[in-house]
Amino acid sequence: MIQVLFNHIEEKVALTDNDKQLIEGFFSARKLRRKQYLLQEGEICKNMVFVAKGLLRTYNIDEKGIEHMNIFGWEGWWLSDFNSFLNGEPSVFNIDAIEHSELLTLSKRDYEALTLTVPIMDRYFRILYQNSLVTKERRLMSNITQSAEERYLELSASNPQIIERIPQNLIASYLGIAPETLSRIKKNLLSRR
Repeated sequence: MIQVLFNHIEEKVALTDNDKQLIEGFFSARKLRRKQYLLQEGEICKNMVFVAKGLLRTYNIDEKGIEHMNIFGWEGWWLSDFNSFLNGEPSVFNIDAIEHSELLTLSKRDYEALTLTVPIMDRYFRILYQNSLVTKERRLMSNITQSAEERYLELSASNPQIIERIPQNLIASYLGIAPETLSRIKKNLLSRR
């Protein structure tokens, strides 16, 4: 599992063998069964998690009981309620497993110690935060400026393998549309081909 993390880190920054030895000591392995919670709304998020294998989702539930997908996390992704993790506030999100998943967890104390002990990790996390901000800005703009069909086409083009792994009702929720609307979009796209 740790090699998946090292591969991900080395896509962004260079690691020495000594860095790898030090990094490994800060992480704990955890497995989640399908539909098992990692975090529930109202809890304090105590860990950031790196998805080594599997698929998770972050979502909230409104007062009508409707789920609203925030993000999907698959192999090579980090997940957390970062506000809760960093500030100790109750989480507004639920995080659970869509598939059986293998995770590497990092507590806040270990996160702080890791970035001090292995300084290149501070740069690595800064790159991740910058990329995350850009991704969220793009998603916000696409929700404002694109049609549901355009958002679906963009999602399927950027993540074709994930589209096949995620149930259609969750994809619809992520896109902010009803499952019936997604079915209509897919049917229309097929008829045009």
